[in-house]
Amino acid sequence: MVATYTILGRQVGAHVLAMTTLGTTFAGVYLAMPAKTKEKESGPPINAASKDEEKFIQDFLKNAGGGEKAKT
Repeated sequence: MVATYTILGRQVGAHVLAMTTLGTTFAGVYLAMPAKTKEKESGPPINAASKDEEKFIQDFLKNAGGGEKAKT
């Protein structure tokens, strides 16, 4: 037989309480996780002295394999 508990006037099985506890815990952890940002796609900021230098660095990263968008 299954152990039952009386909660709010109803008989609830122990297995139902265990599944509810696990589901609530995992849902809470999932909702508490920070949202994924596009930080990885944009990469770190480029501190260039001029626009030409910034363009050169971006082109170099694309050619070196750092920019996957250029291939597609």
